[in-house]
Order: sequence, then C-alpha cells, then structure tokens
Amino acid sequence: MIEITIGTLEEQIIKLLQKTYPITVKDIKNKLNLSEKVVVRTLKKLQLKDIVQLDVLPDKTFVRLIRSDFSFIGKKQQKKFIKHKTGKKRQNIQEYNGYMYQ
Repeated sequence: MIEITIGTLEEQIIKLLQKTYPITVKDIKNKLNLSEKVVVRTLKKLQLKDIVQLDVLPDKTFVRLIRSDFSFIGKKQQKKFIKHKTGKKRQNIQEYNGYMYQ
C-alpha cells in the first residue's frame, strides 16, 4: 500500500492517470495548468517509487500507471474559507435624529 498525501501534485497526477489512459506528459501539463518541467520532475519521482512508467517516443512521452494500491492520507483542505454564522441576532438600528440626516 502506497501512501500519498492529499493536496499534493502527486495526488492530482495519480487521480488524473486513474481517470484517463493513455495520457501524455503534455496532456497532464495542460489539464493541471503547470509547466512541463514540474510535471516531468514529479513523474520521475513517481517512477522511482515504481508507481508510474514513462514510455518515451520520438515525439511524445506516454505515462502509464503501474500500481493501483493507493491510500490517500491527510485532511481534505477546503479551498475557500466559509464563514459560519453565530447564534447572535443583530440589534435593530433605530433612526438617527441627529444633525447629519435632517
């Protein structure tokens, strides 16, 4: 069982490889909006762990997922902060009878 941390680039690439096959490095780069250098570096790390295999052809590099026994660990992080309402009620603002509004 291979443990992959949630929220990392490795997790995004593995999930993309699980959905689509065959896929090239260029396709991964375009779908994740990353540079090719970053994608290749991450794929080489995954290749050293024997998770993926890179098939280099003259014009393309195909990526093949070798293993499928993954365990995604860590908390899922929320992308946008949600402000929760408290139980306090707002006080009614009474009309102001001062200088400004006459």
